[in-house]
Amino acid sequence: MKASLCVGKYATTPYCIEGIEVLIYSMEELCYCIKENTYLVDVSLMNDGLLEWIDRECGLRDLVRILNPLVHKAGSLSAFVTAIMEYTGFYGPDVIRQVEQILKQGAGLSRIERQKKLTDQLVVQKKYSKALQGYDLLLAKWQHAPGDGGVRMLPAAEVKASILYNRGAVYAALFLYNQAAEDFWEAWQTDRRDEYMLAFLAARRLELPEKEYIAMTANLPESFEMSLALEKKLDELKIDWRGTVEYRLINMPTAQKEEILLQNLKDSYRSSINYRDSRREK
Repeated sequence: MKASLCVGKYATTPYCIEGIEVLIYSMEELCYCIKENTYLVDVSLMNDGLLEWIDRECGLRDLVRILNPLVHKAGSLSAFVTAIMEYTGFYGPDVIRQVEQILKQGAGLSRIERQKKLTDQLVVQKKYSKALQGYDLLLAKWQHAPGDGGVRMLPAAEVKASILYNRGAVYAALFLYNQAAEDFWEAWQTDRRDEYMLAFLAARRLELPEKEYIAMTANLPESFEMSLALEKKLDELKIDWRGTVEYRLINMPTAQKEEILLQNLKDSYRSSINYRDSRREK
């Protein structure tokens, strides 16, 4: 079992990280929270309150001396976090570089844009349920914004469109084509990009019977060129599909498929026997 030594003292009074709303009691917990929530970390982390807590509760005055110029002389967030993580030594150089890169890429982004990037990572990890929850929360910010008298500033409309598009992509991955089409359509109405219209048409193409789809496109003149491009793309995909092993298996006679399946089972059994025999020899 790997043991990690704490750097500095374990705090009696915790520190609350603004924006993440997590209480931490040690430098290691600070590094862990930063690493796990990198997309949510912003310049609000760079403040005298955190420096005082590191000094008073953790007893790391040397670290405070390193961080103080970064806070008071307009140092970058990435440099500030890197200094903390390198001093603490809780993570190796590769992880620290990864965190630093994410912070550099997120410099100047709004909190909503950073939260979107975090949610996008859930999609990459195929955690679709959590991703949908994340996109729902982000889109709710536009629904509730008018009540604050315009004090809260929201990102440009293309950010909302991008969130809608990504949520639609998650619905499509779950074969929920109607919900996907609704999101793609709203994304296109918000920011009229060709890719949004193409995604909308593709979702409807997969959802509707052919006659209904043709009738829909006939009543949508702006979709004409994109619908032709979609059909061309579908024809290309069909050609590619016919060249796959899966297609040949589906379309071969049943007896031949059973023969191949039986042979695969035999090969798998022989491999398992050889593996067990090799373990006995050792």
